[in-house]
Amino acid sequence: MRVLKSILLAAALAAPFAGASAQDMLADEVKVCGHMTMPDTMALHNMLLNEAYVVPSMDMYPSWENNKVHYTAALPDSFKIDLTGFVMPTASRKVTDIFGYRPRRRRVHNGLDIKVERGDTIYAAFDGKVRITAFQRRGYGHYVVIRHNNGIETLYAHLSKKLVNENQNVKAGDPIGLGGNTGRSTGSHLHFETILLGKCIDPALLFDFPNQDVTGDNYVYRKPGARYVENGKVKVAGPEPKYHKVKSGDTIERIARKHGVSQQTIFKLNGLNSRSIIRPGQNLRYQ
Repeated sequence: MRVLKSILLAAALAAPFAGASAQDMLADEVKVCGHMTMPDTMALHNMLLNEAYVVPSMDMYPSWENNKVHYTAALPDSFKIDLTGFVMPTASRKVTDIFGYRPRRRRVHNGLDIKVERGDTIYAAFDGKVRITAFQRRGYGHYVVIRHNNGIETLYAHLSKKLVNENQNVKAGDPIGLGGNTGRSTGSHLHFETILLGKCIDPALLFDFPNQDVTGDNYVYRKPGARYVENGKVKVAGPEPKYHKVKSGDTIERIARKHGVSQQTIFKLNGLNSRSIIRPGQNLRYQ
C-alpha cells in the first residue's frame, strides 16, 4: 500500500507537467489494483488529491501546528506573493483601524480592522488549508487561520461563528465564518491579518478594501536591509512601510513632526503636494 501511495502521489504531482490532469493519471494507476474495493480506491484517490493540493506552500514552512498563530521562522530576503485568484474576505469597504504601533494602547496592531455586522459572511481570501480554528476570550475571540498555496497565511478574528474545521481544504471565496464581536473587541468588526512565515505584513499592501481589489497581480516582500537587483541596479530594501491615520485637526506638518520625518517625505510617499487636502480617516504613509 505504501508503494502504491508513492506511485499515485507521484502521478498526481507530475500531472500538470505531463499535460494530463491528476484525476486522469490517478484513474489509470487505480486500474492496476483490481483487487481493491471501490470504497478503498475512492478513499485513496481523495487522500492523495488532498495531499497534492496542499503541497505548494508546505515545503517552505518548518511545521504544521494547530495551536500557535505566530511563530519564529527564517524569512527569505525576498518573496513574491501571488495575489491572483483572490476573493475579498468581506464586501465591506470601511477600514476602522490600520496596521502598526498604536501609542494609545502601547502595542502593535498586527492587522486591519474592517467594519462588518454580526452574521456577515467572511470568506477565504485564497485557496488553502485551515490550520487553526480556536477561541481566545481576551484576544481574537473566535478566529480562523488559513495557510495558502501562495505561501502566506491569513487570520480572521472576532467571528461570531466558525464555519470550517482544522485541516480542512478551502477554495478562495468559501465561507469560513460569520462576522461578530467576540474576544477583545469594542464593536462588531473583522480583524484581518496577512502573515508570511510568522511575520505579519500590513494587509493594506496586498488588499485594497475601499476599492474591493488587490493591489496588483503580486506583492514582493523584501526583508529590511536585504540587497536585490532592479533594472540592472543593486538596491537595498528600506524599512517596512508605516502609516498614520488622519484625525480631525491633523495637518501634514503636524503629522511629519510627530513621526520625525519631513513634509516632503510624506508628499512623495503618498503622491501629494503642498496644496493637497487630507481628511479624517485617511491613511498616510510616513515611512
